[in-house]
Amino acid sequence: MKRNLGLLLTVFMALLSYSVAARANNSVAPGAFEQLKTLVGEWDGSNSAGRVTLTYTLVSGESALMERLKSANEPEMITMYTMDGDHILITHYCSAGNQPQMKTETMNGKADKYTFSLLRVNGLKSPAEGHMVGLVLTLSDKDHLTQEWTYEDKGKTLAEKFLFQRKPEKAATVVPAKN
Repeated sequence: MKRNLGLLLTVFMALLSYSVAARANNSVAPGAFEQLKTLVGEWDGSNSAGRVTLTYTLVSGESALMERLKSANEPEMITMYTMDGDHILITHYCSAGNQPQMKTETMNGKADKYTFSLLRVNGLKSPAEGHMVGLVLTLSDKDHLTQEWTYEDKGKTLAEKFLFQRKPEKAATVVPAKN
């Protein structure tokens, strides 16, 4: 009986140590993710094709930031931002029908620039099919941001820059959740 109790205690302590270590590893990037949470709200912007609207909403118990991007002549696209250890991970649900996943390098706290690089793409019909391969998100200040998307199609790389300004709170329809 004592042997079983000792074994149980040893297993419990090992699991507790693992849990504490896992939490410590996940605590490296919270400042960076907390900074992204400040984007919640509505944004007006433009790119080479014209007017673009952007909405950020916290979802899933504030563990994910959902971005809804709508260009004038394009279907809406969704990008989900989440923490992944000491990185920020995104999945972009593209109007082209594929889902690129990208992540940052190691994040050590708040940042004003997030550079995402391609990990993999789901939903491609062929490797040459057009898909996003990179994103640079720059937070100029609390009311201005820039997105620079990089796209590959049939071996050619294209870039598109979006400039956004936060809508005044009175004009916005999305209000940050307060728990």
